[in-house]
Amino acid sequence: MASMAATTNFTKSMLFPFSHVSGNASLNSQRRTWPKQYKSKNGYRSLRVNGLFGGGNKDNNSEDGQSKAGIFGNMQNMYETVKKAQMVVQVEAVRVQKELAAAEFDGYCAGELVKVTLSGNQQPIRTDITEAAMELGSEKLSQLVTEAYKDAHAKSVVAMKERMSDLAQSLGMPPGLSEGMK
Repeated sequence: MASMAATTNFTKSMLFPFSHVSGNASLNSQRRTWPKQYKSKNGYRSLRVNGLFGGGNKDNNSEDGQSKAGIFGNMQNMYETVKKAQMVVQVEAVRVQKELAAAEFDGYCAGELVKVTLSGNQQPIRTDITEAAMELGSEKLSQLVTEAYKDAHAKSVVAMKERMSDLAQSLGMPPGLSEGMK
């Protein structure tokens, strides 16, 4: 009941903060001072708060099985679940990145005169040029190397997308989600 009285007092003071001022007096001429008020930049602010979020329960017994946090009782459990899911995703992503770094993808130009090898992380590993490609001249050789590099890069990107899609599906994400992120 003490809690109810305090709440009623608080409500009265909020509804009628200038109840001591007579009808003819100016509101600016007198200032109502509430308990524990402090002046801020925008005027006076009260620190008097009673009974917010179920603060009236004195015996700390939980009647409906919820924790002391009331309606936010399962927030800690949800937070822990999200943290665990993030850890699983990080571990799996690192595993996939290591697999991709160890993989090699070969790209060839037309006629297979030039071969470029890239890692799964699109890092160049080596370039092999045949004697026949060397005889074609520098300009044509440059085009062949570029063509082989693009082929290896495309193969590497496809493999990376497939592995990431497999990772997403293993974590329970919808299969079409990865296509929407392009």
